Amino acid sequence: MAVSMESVIADIEAETADLRELLTGLPEGPEGWDAPTPAAGWAVRDQISHLAFFDDAAVRSATDPEGFTAEVVPKLADGTISPDTIAARYRTMPGTELLAWFDGARAALVTAFARIEPSVRVPWFGPPMSAASSLTARIMETWAHGQDVADGLGRTRPPSSRLRHVAHIGVGARAFSYLANGREVPTEPVRVELTAPDGSLWTWGAEGAPDRVSGPALDFCLLVTQRRHRDDTALLAEGPLADEWLSIAQAFAGPPGGGREPGQFTGGAA
Repeated sequence: MAVSMESVIADIEAETADLRELLTGLPEGPEGWDAPTPAAGWAVRDQISHLAFFDDAAVRSATDPEGFTAEVVPKLADGTISPDTIAARYRTMPGTELLAWFDGARAALVTAFARIEPSVRVPWFGPPMSAASSLTARIMETWAHGQDVADGLGRTRPPSSRLRHVAHIGVGARAFSYLANGREVPTEPVRVELTAPDGSLWTWGAEGAPDRVSGPALDFCLLVTQRRHRDDTALLAEGPLADEWLSIAQAFAGPPGGGREPGQFTGGAA
C-alpha cells in the first residue's frame, strides 16, 4: 500500500483531532481522566501518557537514530521501558499537563517526519522500518488507544477510511502473530477482503487463496488490535489457516496481549 508522507501526516492529524475531541474539557476524577478503560489497571490518563511517551521515542528515532539505538532501545531489555512502567510513572500527572505533553509530542512527531523521506529506515524497538511505516504505526496506536479512551468514557466513534492503515498493519503482522505465540509461521497465504466504512472493498493477498478472512474493516481492526473479542465481531474465516490466524491476530509489537472477553461490550463493536 504505497503512500506519501503528506497523506500519512494528514491522516495522523485527523486521527489526533478525533482523540483530542474526546479529551477536551475532561475533568479530573473517575468521570474523566481517572475513568477506567478496558485495559486492565489503566485509566484514560494512562492511555494518553503511553501515546505521548512513544511519540517522543519516535521523534528520537527519526532525528537521532544512533542515540535512539544506543540509549533508548536498551531500556526495553532492562525493563525501564514497558507499558505498565510508563503508565505508573506518569499516573500522578494532572490531566492538563498530560494533554499539553501529548499535544507537544504529537506536534514534534509530525514536524520530524515531515522532514524525512518516507523510504528512509528508522530504528524502533523491533526491526527498523521505513519512516512512512513508523508514522503509520503511530496512527494505529492512536486509533487503538483512542478506542480504549472512547470505551472508558462510554463514547462511540464513527469509523473512517483511516482504518485502512490499521488493517494494513494487521495483515502485515500475520507472521508476527505466530512468532509472538511461539508457533510456526505458515507459508500458505490468506486472502483478506474487508468492507470499508464507505462500502468499498479493501483486499490483500492472493485472490485464489483457499483460506480467506472477510467482514467489516472496523471489526478486523478491533480484532487485530485486540480491542474486541473475535466472538463479538462479524468476521468470517474460511479455511483452517484463516481460522487459526484470527484466534491469535496481533497488530502491535510485544508479547501477546490479554485481549477482551466475549460479550464485554454489550453494545457491540464501537
